[in-house]
Amino acid sequence: MKLAGIDEAGRGPVIGPMVIAAIVVDEKNVPKLEELGVRDSKRLTPRRREKLFDEIIAVLDDYVILELLPEEIDSREGTLNEFEVENFVKALNSLKVKPDVVYIDAADVKEARFGEEVGKRLNFEAEIVAEHKADDKFVPVSAASILAKVTRDRAIEKLKEEYGEIGSGYPSDPRTRAFLESYYREHGDFPPIVRRGWKTLRKIEEKLRADVEAKKSRGRGQLSLDRFME
Repeated sequence: MKLAGIDEAGRGPVIGPMVIAAIVVDEKNVPKLEELGVRDSKRLTPRRREKLFDEIIAVLDDYVILELLPEEIDSREGTLNEFEVENFVKALNSLKVKPDVVYIDAADVKEARFGEEVGKRLNFEAEIVAEHKADDKFVPVSAASILAKVTRDRAIEKLKEEYGEIGSGYPSDPRTRAFLESYYREHGDFPPIVRRGWKTLRKIEEKLRADVEAKKSRGRGQLSLDRFME
């Protein structure tokens, strides 16, 4: 029996791509993945994930990795969940080896609904198992999560070579926010590597504009005081 797992990395960041990985492994080879130490990518160090990348691929029957750039995410029609469903389907339908069972890390609050949306658009018949935290429950999804995470990490490293320290790309990362503020101050706009639909950018822009207005106000106040003192 052929088992598929699918997961994403980088759904929430304001910088860089979202990566989706779909894998197919023969049921008899799942223990080999377990022996390698395959587990949820968040439970592994970056170095360990990188080492596992090629080792996982060597065990698989097939895999597909989609790298979705910020402009693709920004130009989507519908919600981020709908965008994810669309690209999960694209990845799974691109597999040359068709699985009998597909394990999905469900993004929707309603797991079954997410699974149904994916399942009804597939170009093959398969049992669908969609659950929250599937990357921590099912080895095929764990394997997919590692391929996705390593691919995104590599993409971020390439961006750092071009832009310098950008942090992880997540809005909660102080290094990422510092980079975005610095870049905006220098260029008057954000770099092309950002997702312009993210609220984080609007908040930073509003903050920096408020800072500029405050400086102008202080400048006008000082000018008035200087005139009064003349």
